Parts: sequence; structure tokens; C-alpha cells
Amino acid sequence: MDRKRLYLMIEIAIMAGLATALSFVKINALWANGGSISFEMIPLFLVAFRHGWKVGVLTGLIAGFTGLLSGASIFHPIQFVLDYPVAFALIGLAGVFVRKRQVPNLSVIVLGILLGTLLRFMAHFTSGVVYFAEFTPDGWNDYIYSAAYNASYLVPQMIITLIPLLIISKNYPQFFKVKPTL
Repeated sequence: MDRKRLYLMIEIAIMAGLATALSFVKINALWANGGSISFEMIPLFLVAFRHGWKVGVLTGLIAGFTGLLSGASIFHPIQFVLDYPVAFALIGLAGVFVRKRQVPNLSVIVLGILLGTLLRFMAHFTSGVVYFAEFTPDGWNDYIYSAAYNASYLVPQMIITLIPLLIISKNYPQFFKVKPTL
């Protein structure tokens, strides 16, 4: 195995593990049926911006499965698939805006984070409509409730993900550049 491939595999493993570790540092008291605000998306977006969408999706998929193994609550097969592997894999699609061997600029980072978070939202929203609809309060539409519930934690999480990545991009843009291996 060549060094470049090995370094990439190590980076994927570290970032997926870091995402899982950061998922335990969270604010979750407000959401009775899942969801929390954490820093878990930061490493997933970093990988997507450094290596593109394919590596980003793979890293998100691994992080989603790792999240399942670290104490996830599973109630339904649809929720199992959508809330973990699919939701986190979709974050990796933020890398579609990254051109090979170019450091992403601020607009690429903002667009990527918006896209990745929106796609993750869609996975959780669908899971909420399909499975968690039974928890919809009286007088609420299932779709509106799922949208409001999932946006209530994903919008703040998107903001706390966006801020450090913009700071890194502005002050240390070379961090996003993949260095050739020896």
C-alpha cells in the first residue's frame, strides 16, 4: 500500500473517531426524541473540504455507523438507516464544491456547510415524518413538527460548525490543502 493511501485511511479513521468523540460533548436537554447540539460535524466537513465529496461521504458513513455503536437509540429500521449512516454520509457531499488541489475559499465553505447540513436535515426530517410522527403534539402537522424539531438543533449546530471552519479558513487556509506525502 502506498503512503498517500495509508495517510488518507488514517485521516478518515481519525476524523470519524473525532466526530464520534465530539458527539458526546453536547447540549441535548431540550430534545426528548433525539437530536443535540455538538461539534461532531466539524471533522466531517474538514475531511470533505480537504479531500472532496467521495472521501467526505465515506468518513460520514463511518462516523454514522460509529455513532450507532456508541449508544444510539434505535426504534425503527427507517430511523436506524436515516438518522445515522445516511444523515452523516450526506454531510460529506459538502465536498462537491471543492476543486482538486485548491484551498476552498469562504464561499465554498459556507455553501458546503449549508448543503451538508440541509441534506442531513432532510434525512432526519424524513425519519421524523416516517417514524417519529406518533410523537407529533396535537394540533401540529407531522411535516411542520418534524421540520421545526430537527431545525431547532441543526441550525445552531450548523452555526457552531461554521464559525471555527471560517476562522481556520481565514487564518490558516493551508490547513485545507492536502500535502504530498514523502
